[in-house]
Amino acid sequence: MKKLTTLAVLSGATITLAACGSSDDRSTEVVPESVEMPAEEALEPIAEEPVADADALGPPAAEEPEIDPASRAPDPVTTEETADRAAEVAAQAAAAADEANAAVEAAEAAAAAVPVE
Repeated sequence: MKKLTTLAVLSGATITLAACGSSDDRSTEVVPESVEMPAEEALEPIAEEPVADADALGPPAAEEPEIDPASRAPDPVTTEETADRAAEVAAQAAAAADEANAAVEAAEAAAAAVPVE
């Protein structure tokens, strides 16, 4: 008898919840025609021709004198100078990493010193 009563109560609750539900589902309102219309409008051919704007680019540029590409080239740097510069950059990066690690360790020590309530 208890099983029948439990089944009846659960069935009644299910039916009550189903009756209270709404069928206002947005997906039922969207039809393919309403979605495809804006896309079709964008693909319609354009009847107007573009018009050239003479003032858009400004006045014509004066011809620049010809410059020798060799005069624009940077000064040649030797392999030793490049290696020295690379070593300096690596040392600076290592120093920055050491400082960052020290800051992290200090922050962790400070966090460990704070009592947890």
